[in-house]
Amino acid sequence: MARSTRTRSLTGQLVLPVVGLVLTAVLANVGFAAWLAARRSAAATRHTRQQVADSLRAVRVSFSPPVLDALHRLTGSHFLVWDESARRIGLSTLPPDTLATLDAATVAEALRHGGGTFAGQSFRLGTVRTAGVRPETVIVLTPARSVIATTLESVWPVLAVAAATLAVLVPLGLRTTRRLAARIGAVERHVARIAEGEFGHPLAAGKDAADDDEIGRLVKGVDHMSRQLEQLRGSLLAGERQRLLGQLAAGFAHELRNAVTGARLSIDVHRRRCPGAAAQDGTPDDSLGVAGRQLDILEEEVRGLLALAKPTEPGVAAGGPAAEPLSVDRLLTEVRDLTAPRCDHAGVRMRCDVPTGLSIIGRHDPLRAAMVNLALNGIDAAGRGGSVRLLAVAEESRILLAVEDSGPGPAEHLRGSMHEPFVSSKPEGIGLGLAIARAVAESHGGGLAWERVETRTRFAISLPARTLLPAGPSLRRDPPRAVP
Repeated sequence: MARSTRTRSLTGQLVLPVVGLVLTAVLANVGFAAWLAARRSAAATRHTRQQVADSLRAVRVSFSPPVLDALHRLTGSHFLVWDESARRIGLSTLPPDTLATLDAATVAEALRHGGGTFAGQSFRLGTVRTAGVRPETVIVLTPARSVIATTLESVWPVLAVAAATLAVLVPLGLRTTRRLAARIGAVERHVARIAEGEFGHPLAAGKDAADDDEIGRLVKGVDHMSRQLEQLRGSLLAGERQRLLGQLAAGFAHELRNAVTGARLSIDVHRRRCPGAAAQDGTPDDSLGVAGRQLDILEEEVRGLLALAKPTEPGVAAGGPAAEPLSVDRLLTEVRDLTAPRCDHAGVRMRCDVPTGLSIIGRHDPLRAAMVNLALNGIDAAGRGGSVRLLAVAEESRILLAVEDSGPGPAEHLRGSMHEPFVSSKPEGIGLGLAIARAVAESHGGGLAWERVETRTRFAISLPARTLLPAGPSLRRDPPRAVP
């Protein structure tokens, strides 16, 4: 059986109960006021009649028209002097036209019933016997006001206040609930967009953003959740991209390693078969040595791809088996030697600040591959006539393995994404050098950062201070090398 999908309006849920409660309260007050007015009116009538009767009993003189008129003006009741023996009407304060409609039988009938209607007006009748020398019977005709008139006279202030309250409350309640409903509806639509995958777009804007009530805090919480989901989605996409990139890099690295190994074997065989080869001018032919050094650079690129393919390899902090003590001087010197042919070809001066006297715990091959990538980027950035510097610095909380170049620095539009794979400013670049360097740095518990130092650009692999080994006689150090 299909379930009903009818929605209920928030305005109706808020306004209708409030208006209903107000109406109920008003009706209850009106009913109580009517009941109380009726009781008070009856009590007042009885009290007035009792006072009139007591006053008439105390009269010691015969009634005269002026006396009866004075009593009528004071009490509002009419008076008839009734002769019981003759059963006739004597003096009266009734108007002549009303008095003309009365006869003895009508008056007697009205006395038996305690009231009657004369000339269209209702009266309550009562008799009083005076205590004078000549006692007289006086019929007191008290006007009987209708219950409805008495009730309306008593409850109209309550009705007026209730009507004014409703006239103010209903529009104000509608305005307030519509505003609340609009804000809650905006949150509902925003959450629906988040459920559909639209993350990162804030809802808090304008006046509602400054509201520090429950809905305002809910809006801020939803916006924070949206930003967190956007960051989480970015992290998941980056992780998936990194995983795919690692698989791709692993496949390329495998093929390149086989090619490099075959080329190196061919060069070694050629060297054994043709020793002592010379150029046409008689100078020793070092073309095979140049080819070997180019293969060394290519092999470092392969190592970098392998490091990128396994970014989650246990690092120094985890005490992985691949971490070992290594000399920073040896590391920088190897990077210098590997990139020297590229410097000669590009016309760039290379400076290597060794000895540094530093030794660290790390993985030699990934770190060297990362530094070679940074050095090659620095050579390209410096350009012909420029310079590149390799250095290492130990600070209080970190160790920096840095490459400085005299180039202008990264382009402005690439500074926020240049560490991402496949992002490059070079027409022929594939954008993996900095990605490799960052992956290696992060696998060691550090990071990759860049900065402008005066007129030079510095890219540095930052390693935690715990990777630094204290200097001592038991630590093996490589002999210092000549610095060109």
